[in-house]
Parts: sequence; C-alpha cells; structure tokens
Amino acid sequence: MKFLLRRRRTLSALAAVSVAVAGAAALVRDGEVVAAAAPAMKPAVTIANYSFKPGTIMVKKGATVTWINKDDDVHTIKGTDGPEAFNSPALESGTRFGYTFHHAGTYHYICTVHPYMHGVIVVR
Repeated sequence: MKFLLRRRRTLSALAAVSVAVAGAAALVRDGEVVAAAAPAMKPAVTIANYSFKPGTIMVKKGATVTWINKDDDVHTIKGTDGPEAFNSPALESGTRFGYTFHHAGTYHYICTVHPYMHGVIVVR
C-alpha cells in the first residue's frame, strides 16, 4: 500500500512539473489540476509624475514592452542607445505605445519632450 501511495505522489509531482514546463503553473493533487496560476503580466512602464516607472525593466528577447502615459502632459519614448532603434509618436494622456525587443542588450531611452526623463530596458 505504501508503494502505491508513493507512486501516486510521484506521478502527481511529475504532472505538476510537466504543467510548469509547458509554460503554466498549476497545483496538481492526485493527478488533477486543482488550481492554476494567473498568466504572467505583460511588461509595462507607467509614465507618471514626469518619470518612467519602473526606471529599469528586465524582459526576455521577443517581449513587447508597453508604455502607458498617466500624466496630464504629452510624452514620447525614444531609444538613445541599444541594439535596436525605437521611437514613439507623441503620447497624449491615457494613450499607450508598445515595442517588441528582438535583440538582447541594454536599451536606454528618454522622453524627447522632457529629456530629463530616462529609463532602461534590459533584454536577455
């Protein structure tokens, strides 16, 4: 009987690993998925109080970063250094800009309207 219980736990553990490897996290009990984790949030940078928050963000190659303007003023995003060039149009309050990073590296960017605003994207 102990052998069967141990085998059942091992199979449950293997099922949990296979679910995690597939890109989703889940709690597996006795071979059944009893709770699944929420999908990971997409990388985002908030523009608020004339700054980028977070100031530095790390993402995987192929990720799309979205900037969301929550200020009452117009802002832009312009890459100043990095393997790829990127540049947004003027973002009015409440608008968004997304860019997909295809190459690993460190990307520095600014708001061209307010050049003291700067941020960093690290792509691995």
